Amino acid sequence: MKLASRMSLLGTETAFEVLARAKALEAQGRSIVFLGIGEPDFDTPEHIINAAKDALDSGYTHYTPSPGLAEVRACIAADMSVRQGYEISANNVVITPGAKPIMFFTILALCEGGDEVIYPNPGFPIYESMIRFSGATPVPMPLREELDYNPDPAEIEKLFSSKTKLVIVNSPNNPCGSVMPESTLELIARLAAKNGAVVLSDEIYKDFYYEGQHTSITKFPGMTGNSVILDGLSKSYAMTGWRVGYGVFPDELVEPVTRLVTNSVSCTPAFGQMATMVALTAPQDSVTSMVAEFKLRRDILVEGLNKLPGISCPTPLGAFYAFPSIKGTGLTSQEFEQRLLNEAGVSLISGTSFGEYGQGYVRISFANSQENIREALRRMDSFLAGL
Repeated sequence: MKLASRMSLLGTETAFEVLARAKALEAQGRSIVFLGIGEPDFDTPEHIINAAKDALDSGYTHYTPSPGLAEVRACIAADMSVRQGYEISANNVVITPGAKPIMFFTILALCEGGDEVIYPNPGFPIYESMIRFSGATPVPMPLREELDYNPDPAEIEKLFSSKTKLVIVNSPNNPCGSVMPESTLELIARLAAKNGAVVLSDEIYKDFYYEGQHTSITKFPGMTGNSVILDGLSKSYAMTGWRVGYGVFPDELVEPVTRLVTNSVSCTPAFGQMATMVALTAPQDSVTSMVAEFKLRRDILVEGLNKLPGISCPTPLGAFYAFPSIKGTGLTSQEFEQRLLNEAGVSLISGTSFGEYGQGYVRISFANSQENIREALRRMDSFLAGL
């Protein structure tokens, strides 16, 4: 069987491959501490589960309009209006099965051969994969450790050209846990407007702040009509398997993206959409308590990492990832990932899984218990002592 040549352009999300290898070792009887996969280790709150059950019992088991049920789009728009500080219309909301289609459909609708897309590197690997799949050219925006894993403003302007069609920003950031300064967001907004580029703002971790509060690039003049906001329920409500995402699109993109939904997935399951309204409108205690627990874990992890030989780790301000430098160990990122799993039973992810600028780093998800994080640190200490 001969695959289409474009399949060679399509990458993958390495976290799932690492998880499979770790699970295989566990199945052989090995003790594994999982610090690789990027999903909350909490259960979906009971009131959201009950809302989905009620929706199923009430007959929400059929097709919906491709962009989503009108009442759910209105609920999302109302929630986003409060969060963003400006009025968002339900007509600009499109609901998708998970948030990945928001980035995929945005890139497919806008980008083709000859276009360039600026994206963060290290960054979520699907950005570069989808850019290449569309035929466009990925232009990495390096995130610098010395700038707390943010781009150097002096470098940003050089990335733009007459071919720049789209700019992707992700704050808080996966894999680094960094939060982009407002001044840098404003610079990117100004340069995007100057060059006629659209901005895709990935805000899926907008609830995961340990200091400060969320700022969207859409707050800057002219950006509401020139930006796509990517969001969803997976992280904030521990609903990764539910696959409910949504985007806020400029008027010109709503119809093309809706057409892509129709042609690919038809719609997002109705019962999940109905549960979305409960998730967004009920008291947010579950989110608040989850983020508070993540902060405790972050502090344990970062303090422990910085005591290990050859490792240094800035304190992440958001998301639930640390991105320590392992350059002092003498190992490459890939060697560190593989040997730590095989020799110490700790699963984490090589920084190169998130782009070329991830060499010398690893991503650690602290979506695991305090006890397991401490055990992972003990195992890492023993492993490093034996190098």
